[in-house]
Amino acid sequence: MPVDWASLGEETAARVAPVWREVDRVVLANTARVLDAFTSCRVSEHHFRASTGYGYGDAGRTALEAVWSRLCGTEAALVHPSIVSGTHAVALTLLGLLAPGQELLSPFGAPYDTLAAVIGGPDGPAGSLAALGVSYRQVDPGPDGSPDWPAVCDAVGRRTAVVFLQRSGGYSDRPALPLSALRTLIARVRRCKPDVTVVVDNCYGEFVETAEPTHVGADLIAGSLIKNPGGGLAPGGGYVAGRRELVERVAARLTVPGLGAAVGPAPSGWRLYFQGLFQAPHVVGEALKGAVFTAALARRLGLAVRPEWDAPRTDIIQAIELGRPELLTAFCRGLQSRSPVDAYAVPEPGPLPGYDEPVIMAAGTFIQGASLELTADAPFRPPYTVYLQGGLSCAHVRLAVQEALQAVLALV
Repeated sequence: MPVDWASLGEETAARVAPVWREVDRVVLANTARVLDAFTSCRVSEHHFRASTGYGYGDAGRTALEAVWSRLCGTEAALVHPSIVSGTHAVALTLLGLLAPGQELLSPFGAPYDTLAAVIGGPDGPAGSLAALGVSYRQVDPGPDGSPDWPAVCDAVGRRTAVVFLQRSGGYSDRPALPLSALRTLIARVRRCKPDVTVVVDNCYGEFVETAEPTHVGADLIAGSLIKNPGGGLAPGGGYVAGRRELVERVAARLTVPGLGAAVGPAPSGWRLYFQGLFQAPHVVGEALKGAVFTAALARRLGLAVRPEWDAPRTDIIQAIELGRPELLTAFCRGLQSRSPVDAYAVPEPGPLPGYDEPVIMAAGTFIQGASLELTADAPFRPPYTVYLQGGLSCAHVRLAVQEALQAVLALV
């Protein structure tokens, strides 16, 4: 029997309306938080101007970092256009904090695939942590998905200098870590070793709740400006925020020791970074509403989803288990066909640096790789789960996801 997609979409929207109202509450609180930071830091039009060369005395960079620091409740922040991705921001942080002979511990499973090369190993690339003499230890969650605390405490040793936590689940079955869980994780880790430095990869999580991981005990957080905090306008860049002495060490890794955050030009100016950050809570809210709608519609059609549409959220990612490779391809092609850019493109799985399996992507974005814009990607491996994220407007998510699921149903 043919599906009446218009009616099904309206029914789904009506069903998720109470969750959307809760998203609006979070958007309002986060908009107030951003507005307070802007006004407290006296953001002015002259902060939008470009800088060249070394970028000495760049008032825009100074003001933007002050805004970020206030937003995150931290002593300092590093915000730079030259940070090219979230992986780059995290890598700078780890490489800046860890020294030969020290150890990095991941107490809640493996991080994103793209960090494997940063961590390195016996055959890893030059410049990796392993190549620099930093060891790595990982503790996987228990069978029920919760932290294996006896194993974590056993793993924390004399050489453990940094504990790394990833807020989003990545290409794994584990749920994203809400701030309440991060608070507990950080407190429990510090019971094992009080002086350990806790770093949180905050990608996909900014403005989803009404605080950030630094408010619940993280020493440093890192992320990308072409994800949540760029508001769909920042053309690139990334950030690190936390304790001043640690931010300074990361800044020295980004540029050079002795200069650190004092240099770094913005030849195109800072307006899009400020404007994007100001509207980020609203756009993140649109993406969250789109994810809630997607989960409810996919579940209505009999597909397994993670998280469920009415579950609490701490990131903007929606996973849909499709079960078969051809359905994965169909979903991505349907989504691509309703993209504002490159809608004519036909996604195919292919090799991607940092991943062991072929990856398929749907990404018709105004900014290359911007995953606050509506995108989907998936490694080509069972159970063939697609990971949807972003959406500058909930309306676009609804239209594109309906097209993607229609393509899937045509093959079932």
